[in-house]
Amino acid sequence: MRTTTRLALLGTSVALVATAISATTAQAEDGGAGDITIDKVVVNGGKPVVVGTTNVVSAKVSVTASDDSGIAETTYISASGPKPNFAQIWYDDGDITCVRASATTSTCTGTLTFDPQASTGFVDNGAAATWNLATLVSANDYDYIHRDAATTFKVQRYSKLTVNASPEPVKKGRTITVTGKLSRANWDDNKYHGYTNQSVKLQFRKKGSTTYTTVKTIKTDSTGNLRTTVTASTDGYFRYSFAGTATTPAVNATGDFVDVQ
Repeated sequence: MRTTTRLALLGTSVALVATAISATTAQAEDGGAGDITIDKVVVNGGKPVVVGTTNVVSAKVSVTASDDSGIAETTYISASGPKPNFAQIWYDDGDITCVRASATTSTCTGTLTFDPQASTGFVDNGAAATWNLATLVSANDYDYIHRDAATTFKVQRYSKLTVNASPEPVKKGRTITVTGKLSRANWDDNKYHGYTNQSVKLQFRKKGSTTYTTVKTIKTDSTGNLRTTVTASTDGYFRYSFAGTATTPAVNATGDFVDVQ
């Protein structure tokens, strides 16, 4: 099945060709014939596709197109990142479904899958980047349109963040040490490694409140670890908060409660 995500060392890029007659093959450059238009393309609800080290991640794609004769099919949907990363699905395989919104407009949807442990091997961390979403759509009157980058989306490395505040309990005015670690998926070995030299906020939420406020900002060390101290003042929760980067999503640690006596 062509639905398998080929985030692997395949050594070739996707080159898909289109013809005005059949609209079943693809071409490497944008093209088309007639007055058909692609109106809207959405990948994963507009959010980055975040991939960890073990689980297969699914991303829904929708392509809305219009033509005066009506839309026949979206032949394929293909996502490509830095070579040789790509994922694709095909209408002929039953992986793309088109639903008419009107006599001229249809929305075709399918699901791309991203497997960090594909049998052919996962590509390196360079796959965390901005990807292009290509598609080929044909109309009932054989008009067709191909776009190599109908839209773009991000693929990111899943992140984790921990926190531990101690001692617990602690007397008011004493020192609390807050440790933690920021790590993210590494696709070279499918393990989590510390994310180094990253700014992370230490935040505090007073008992009974629902709002965290930032106490200070520190940076992760050479192994992704975090360590700082604060003065105990009142009962509440400490957490670390990471704003994210282009390749790694934002993440908050689960708050750690400290009883101040």
